[in-house]
Amino acid sequence: MKAILALADGRIFEGTSFGAEGEGIGEVVFNTSMTGYQEILTDPSYEGQLVAMTYPEIGNVGVNPEDVESRKPFVNGFIVKNYTAQPSNWRAAQSLHEYMKAQGIVGIQGIDTRSLVRYLRDHGSQEGIISTLTDNVDELIAKAAASPGMVGKDLVREVSCDEAYDWNQGMWQLGGGYKTRDPAAAPKRKRKGTFASPAFFVAAYDYGIKYNILRNLCEVGCCVKVVPATMPAEDVLAMNPDGIFLSNGPGDPDAVPYAKENVRKLIGKKPVFGICLGHQILGLALGGKTYKLKFGHHGGNQPVMDLITRKVEITSQNHGFAVDADSLKGAVEVTHLNLNDNTVEGLAHRELPIFSVQYHPESSPGPHDANYLFKRFTDMMGKHRGS
Repeated sequence: MKAILALADGRIFEGTSFGAEGEGIGEVVFNTSMTGYQEILTDPSYEGQLVAMTYPEIGNVGVNPEDVESRKPFVNGFIVKNYTAQPSNWRAAQSLHEYMKAQGIVGIQGIDTRSLVRYLRDHGSQEGIISTLTDNVDELIAKAAASPGMVGKDLVREVSCDEAYDWNQGMWQLGGGYKTRDPAAAPKRKRKGTFASPAFFVAAYDYGIKYNILRNLCEVGCCVKVVPATMPAEDVLAMNPDGIFLSNGPGDPDAVPYAKENVRKLIGKKPVFGICLGHQILGLALGGKTYKLKFGHHGGNQPVMDLITRKVEITSQNHGFAVDADSLKGAVEVTHLNLNDNTVEGLAHRELPIFSVQYHPESSPGPHDANYLFKRFTDMMGKHRGS
């Protein structure tokens, strides 16, 4: 079936459809990861967006029930060069087409994704629409142009949990699946498929949290309580956690003022670690400002320099906004920079146990260069426990 991708400024791409029939509207962005399309589809940070993959062959490993990063897919549409209808992987449970059709996600394949990516890099990410319902390009362009965009839109409420819940799942093991917490296991006696009892209690704000973040926290010895994005800071502090985690999430950090106000009340009360949107919200709470990037950072090959060690990490990223370095003053310092465009990739308080990164140390998909940051968080909690 024919499918059309129309951008708000009038650029048109014609291809064929896969996945669900219908229309998907959102901001068109591109992701440079070579693998992990299932994790990308289920990353809540992509709420309100159409994702184009730069890697040309998509669908070849199918879909399985384990490689999901949230309760459901959140992308509004999927754009690829070549869709592989017959998956070839021992873990595949169904094809990508079947999965997207069941989840109501519209896809388009067969377009020149290199041309699309170069266009977005030159002109910036913009609203677009994928449609299998009409050939009327003027009508589609008008719909795309009428879409409100990301700035000022609170998308966190669309993806956050409604009620607090406990998380007790660790990392994946070949032949065993995901590890589960064994409350009876002594810290130094781990049975296969389990991990030891936790040493720290962490309250994790869910702005659109990825499962692999929670798994990494559990793996380094944290008992995690996931709380809704709107939970008042007073209620979180009443739980008496050892630390506060601020998760990734979609959209404009300035559009979630309740999150900024809650985090502001937590500063100085408990150790805080933020990732992605959590990093941006922390930047706002510390007195900084944020701004929208031209086409964002989406993919698994972003080079970041740690300004303290001068080491370079290759990182997984997914964000369209950044913290303004010039707006940060006083007790806050920039700790990491993106080597492609010198945008802020990490913050730390000079006196309080607070730090954050713009990138994704949990990967999934992506490199694992930065997963040491979860251990840094537990070290921080250990140092400041009871202080």
